[in-house]
Amino acid sequence: MVPPLVLDIDGTMTLPDDSIDPRFFEVLPAWDAPVVVATGKSFPYPVALCHFMYLEQNVVAENGGIVLAREQVTKNGDAAAARRVAEAYREAGYDLGWGPADLTNRWRETELAVARDQPLGPLEEIAAEHGLEVVDTGYAYHVKSPGVEKGRGLKSVARLLDRDPEEFVAIGDSENDVSTFGVAGESYAVANADAKAARAADVVLEQSYSEGTLAVLDDLRRRG
Repeated sequence: MVPPLVLDIDGTMTLPDDSIDPRFFEVLPAWDAPVVVATGKSFPYPVALCHFMYLEQNVVAENGGIVLAREQVTKNGDAAAARRVAEAYREAGYDLGWGPADLTNRWRETELAVARDQPLGPLEEIAAEHGLEVVDTGYAYHVKSPGVEKGRGLKSVARLLDRDPEEFVAIGDSENDVSTFGVAGESYAVANADAKAARAADVVLEQSYSEGTLAVLDDLRRRG
């Protein structure tokens, strides 16, 4: 029997060019256990990914800010405070960094994402004034409520799926995956992982990006 999975998207299911590795469209629908997609992206992204992969929609989005399993949606985090941070950051003369359409935040419900080429220090100061914190995922600066994490989201999903969180195998690459690694029973960081994720994982893989993740899944199938 294969174990349930909790998989990050960016840097974990993607190729170096940020596209989803097409092999997952064959591997994951055939996985004979729940698959949870856990990401810092806004809610529609992982929901759509599950839809097009024909996967049950088990989702931890916005770094744990919003969770979906068994058709139940749970929101965490102070969305109003995140909007106030965005307003104050702009008033201070800075920009969120995503252009006029801002597709990164357009559908975000519980937090704020700021491009990593924008000033971090002022963002952290403004976030702290509103009782929020900033997490660097390697892809964006995420302004979120303290205590809202992917690991907490995994606990919620596992409860809805009648599973123990320690049954899950987690694979990720970023600081925001550290809490997931602490909740799952077995954890892997791909070779391109940041230092915090690498320290927190049970195993740091030799392969990067999707190659590392697919190698773990192949090994889990063999063991099962």
